[in-house]
Amino acid sequence: MKSDFLKYQAQTTPHSLTFEVSHADGSYIYDTNGKKHLDFIAGVSANSLGHNHPKVTEAIQEQLKKYTHVMVYGEFIQKPQLELCKLLAQQLPKSLETVYLTNSGTEATEGALKLAKRFTNKYEIISCKNSYHGNTQGSMSVSGVEKQNQAFRPLIPGVRFINFNNIDEIQLITDKTACVIIETIQGGAGFIEPKNNYLSAVQRRCKEVGALLILDEVQTGIGRTGTFFGFENYNCIPDIIIAGKGLGGGMPIGAFMSSNEIMSCLEDNPKLGHITTFGGHPLIAAAGLATVKEIVTSDLMKQALEKEKLFRKLLIHNEILEIRGKGLMLSLIFKNGELASSVILKCLEKGLILFWLLFEERAVRITPPLTISTEEIKEGCAIILDVINE
Repeated sequence: MKSDFLKYQAQTTPHSLTFEVSHADGSYIYDTNGKKHLDFIAGVSANSLGHNHPKVTEAIQEQLKKYTHVMVYGEFIQKPQLELCKLLAQQLPKSLETVYLTNSGTEATEGALKLAKRFTNKYEIISCKNSYHGNTQGSMSVSGVEKQNQAFRPLIPGVRFINFNNIDEIQLITDKTACVIIETIQGGAGFIEPKNNYLSAVQRRCKEVGALLILDEVQTGIGRTGTFFGFENYNCIPDIIIAGKGLGGGMPIGAFMSSNEIMSCLEDNPKLGHITTFGGHPLIAAAGLATVKEIVTSDLMKQALEKEKLFRKLLIHNEILEIRGKGLMLSLIFKNGELASSVILKCLEKGLILFWLLFEERAVRITPPLTISTEEIKEGCAIILDVINE
């Protein structure tokens, strides 16, 4: 199967893990040899409720009996779409009551950027160095790592980059700026949190000059940082929010959210300002609805903060320089990339799934399902420490 995988399926790196999946359940993924692997990654923050959560599976099965795709997004009233949008709006400030469902986080980024340019009638975009907002052309244009972008230029014009957490550079946001797009916690750069009220300072500057603030919550959203959206931790309310990953409970989804006033500018002049055939697909929306309901009606968000404390308590080692992030969005920082990669690969051999971050070579990602148990956390941390000691 490995040779067919390498021949027929387009590869994303020269060194894919080629782990052959048999099935998955809860916090474990099983390979075709019957070995179970504890999952500390959750499909890169996507499987919020673990694998094959019964409520998500049931929601998909029940919707499958009724209808799948019936019409492009935004024309027919479809109950799963509408209920998901309404439930998301109920988790947000009143200024963010309108939701546009998409197929992925990067499509949500594209929609959010178009929305900001259309509403402000300006085109300059400010983003952060070392940021990541997706891999389509517009999303890449506002992602601040030139090593990733250089082979695909020219990208969209009018994008300027500032340093995350640098208060002085906020002055580069001017009345020419349509929007500022920022990850609530910088992901690919190493799970770097905003400091010294940075996000609220950016928000104030945007209001001063008439720019919109877009917060990318693709990784931080849907309960992962102990609140439903990450911005709730940092005294800031954006004009537009981008979501994805964990919103679908393991199914492909994205969303961008704003006020009805701002969002309505996509309706006309021109009509169909942003369109998608499969965005808000009924099966996906049903899965998302079940996922969000479970997260907001349980204590999983509170547990995320308690589980963070357990990870920090257990993962103390001279080779771990620091643990970054918040809730169940954590990264271990080692002294070099070689050691980080060695830990990831050796842990996989011992039945623990870890992963890399995009741009910080020293980092090891820990983003398990929100449903992971304390015993499973202890089991995985013991493997990590054993591997480091070896």
